[in-house]
Amino acid sequence: MKTIISTDKAPSAIGTYSQAVQVKNTVYLSGQIPLIAETMEVVEGGFAEQTEQVFKNLVSVCEAAGGGINDMVKVNIFMIDLNNFAIVNEVMSKYFKEPYPARAAVQVSRLPKDVEIEIDGIMNLPNID
Repeated sequence: MKTIISTDKAPSAIGTYSQAVQVKNTVYLSGQIPLIAETMEVVEGGFAEQTEQVFKNLVSVCEAAGGGINDMVKVNIFMIDLNNFAIVNEVMSKYFKEPYPARAAVQVSRLPKDVEIEIDGIMNLPNID
């Protein structure tokens, strides 16, 4: 049995997918891009501002599922320029405490709405059998 996770505090899906899907104590989070939930517009600024917005969106989806960002066990980071990886680490350190989740980072040629970063992941909810 799966439960669909949805919140208006993160951007609504812009395609045929859910913000997240829960199966037992595992939550699969769809990719978040730097959209502002209220306007569905890309946040203004450069890569750092986009990265910050993506993490804010991830926090909202995690909370809607009954957990927190530190319950994430795996994150996948897609960015158009791996030279920005130090910025990702800096922003990520504001949101995650040790032990950090497993992580992959991949450079891609293009992302939806021509943003510079997208992150998805897997969360393990505590206290659920």
